[in-house]
Amino acid sequence: MKKILVINPGSTSTKLAVYEDDKQVWRESIYHSTEDLAHFHHINEQYEYRRTHTLEALEKSNIALKFDAVIARGGMLKPTPGGVYRINERIKHDLWHSTMEHASNLAAWIADDIASAVGCPSFIADPVVTDELRDIARLTGIPEIPRISVFHALNSRAVSRRYAARIGRKYEDMNLIVAHLGGGISVSAHHYGKVVDVNNALNGEGPFSPERAGTIPARQLVDLCFSGKYTHKELCKMLNGRGGLVAHLGTTDVPTIIRWAHAGDKKHKLIIESMLYTVAKQVGAMHVALHAQTDAIILTGGIAHNEYCVSTLREWLESIAPIVVMPGEDEMGALAMNALGALNNELPLQEY
Repeated sequence: MKKILVINPGSTSTKLAVYEDDKQVWRESIYHSTEDLAHFHHINEQYEYRRTHTLEALEKSNIALKFDAVIARGGMLKPTPGGVYRINERIKHDLWHSTMEHASNLAAWIADDIASAVGCPSFIADPVVTDELRDIARLTGIPEIPRISVFHALNSRAVSRRYAARIGRKYEDMNLIVAHLGGGISVSAHHYGKVVDVNNALNGEGPFSPERAGTIPARQLVDLCFSGKYTHKELCKMLNGRGGLVAHLGTTDVPTIIRWAHAGDKKHKLIIESMLYTVAKQVGAMHVALHAQTDAIILTGGIAHNEYCVSTLREWLESIAPIVVMPGEDEMGALAMNALGALNNELPLQEY
């Protein structure tokens, strides 16, 4: 039996879990108040604070520092193929000096510190910057603006592996489309174990989502940028944070929007169905990327819990391939699964 510690820092919390093989035996979420975080001016300054809280949580719960592996959420590294990586100094350097600040950049540092003290390996797996795009998928009509791979890589690959195992097949032998439906939406084409195409779920591409604008008409965006009405920061926030459903309706609460739609509100019905329509169109694009040979379409993420959204997508997509619903996003379980696979030599270790 393998004992695995999982570390997953977010903007206002640090999630911890211990697994024995694939069974979660302990879980803790450490909340970091706005007041506590206000003392820090850069994410790197939170390292000692978060490391100390992690160790205190383990001690308080009488979790002995005896692990077979420690695995951390992958941070904002340089674009890299997916898979399990043993944490090395190059990973730590690039996370510390990343141009994109996020709490996940500290995860590998904390994991490696604990693993070094314990005497076990430390890993990351499938960071959001996982990049396996085909060259043909990278180009746009403007050479200075190539397409970039930023998506829900960890959950998308984990549900793909679980589905393949469930039907007695190997992920590496299948063509799958995964639609991760959350605050951001990514639709990825998985061809024999590689994500060969996916929309940039962070910075404005693909479907619009509860809080992101998705693809918008380029000329109209240029005109808006030079209209003088908005600052650079405000426009960036329109793309990520204040776009999508919240821009139209003032909320990201999908169940509430659907209740209004069911009550006869035409605006709410139009906008939620428009969002789902953009998802369906993106799935169609990924079906083309797989040469129209898709084995299954997996719907995952928080919105996949909602039957109205799932049934609407079924109407658009069921003629393409079988629809598989695997709702939610179990990042902790996905990380533990990757660590266990690496320890059991079922998943190869990548070199960053």
